[in-house]
Amino acid sequence: MKVELILSWRYLAAKRKEKFISLISLISVSGIAIGVMALIVVIAVMTGFDKDLHDKIVGNYSHITLTGFKAMDKLEYEDISIKIASNPHLKGMAPYLQGQVLLKGEDKFFAVGLKGIDPSEEVKVTKINQYLISGSLEGLRQNGIIVGKELAAYLGLGLNSSLTLYSPLGKQHILKVAGIFSSGMYDYDLNLVFTDLKNAQDIFGLPNQISSIAIKLDNSDFAAKVKSELGAATGFNYSIKTWEEANQNFFAALKLEKLTMFIILALIILVASFNIISTLIVMVMEKTKDIGILKALGMTSRSVRRIFTYQGLIIGSVGTSFGSLGGIILCWLLKKYQFVKLPHDIYYIDHLPVSIELWPDIILIISVTMVIVLASTIYPAAKAAQLKPVEALKYE
Repeated sequence: MKVELILSWRYLAAKRKEKFISLISLISVSGIAIGVMALIVVIAVMTGFDKDLHDKIVGNYSHITLTGFKAMDKLEYEDISIKIASNPHLKGMAPYLQGQVLLKGEDKFFAVGLKGIDPSEEVKVTKINQYLISGSLEGLRQNGIIVGKELAAYLGLGLNSSLTLYSPLGKQHILKVAGIFSSGMYDYDLNLVFTDLKNAQDIFGLPNQISSIAIKLDNSDFAAKVKSELGAATGFNYSIKTWEEANQNFFAALKLEKLTMFIILALIILVASFNIISTLIVMVMEKTKDIGILKALGMTSRSVRRIFTYQGLIIGSVGTSFGSLGGIILCWLLKKYQFVKLPHDIYYIDHLPVSIELWPDIILIISVTMVIVLASTIYPAAKAAQLKPVEALKYE
């Protein structure tokens, strides 16, 4: 162990008459620990929200959507299916027809997106079957419709209720509620309904035609790569959009919010680092005689600088270690016991989602903290290194 590190530890750990320095050191460690703990918990919660929303969005929509600039007939769909089926990442595909309609229930009107699906194929690309809280997809074939929980509450609908649908063609259709789903996303549960593909074709006046093809991959992270491959295979007559592009504004806002919270909470650590500066400055003043003796014995200015740099790093490391441990434990408790409840009528979940990621979250937080701590040692260590033996021992 280097002599500088030994002296740093002795200056911090040794009992001294001046208790004020010990108090400042304790405050410095506590400030760093609280800042790191707060940062870890907040970032873990925001990462949890990010992942939870990702799962729900991907569950409602496919990884990739291929849409024609005009409606596609059965032969065109089969031709496209053959062209893209060879992609190794493709796990499933399902045709659908989507458009806007007007629903009426209990003298209330509401405009929604109607999605006509093939029930046997749709379950291969979305989680609609898992989101059903009542009814079944099979009921769609008997002129049925599946509505979201929020829409059902607004229009006063229940299982087997009848509702009136007004198509863009001005025609009126009577449908029966075959199921109610709850995806956990308020907008989807309110603004999206499902019916059988043939029913939708009749409603929109597009017999044997579809508007899009939903595609599911073996890994959603490959969506951008597969998109370019499908574009090369199908040409320029189709619009291909990934799940990220379909929700890019939402995820961009979420990332910006996460970055903003990181910067704001990092200021807590920055403020705590001023305590480290204070501790080291007072320590330099207290150890002026020792510095003079060490320099008189031949210790270089660089070695003196290292002594006080190591002191600051020790304080920062202890605070970071306690803060990291405390943050991880608190995140684990939040995840396991869910003692922080959220109002379900305002948020889409009833508890804080927590996701602890070693990389990049934890490692980045620790790295930024240690950089701030290292920066806080520069001035006090430099002042100590500038002391001359004669001046340091002049009044001793």
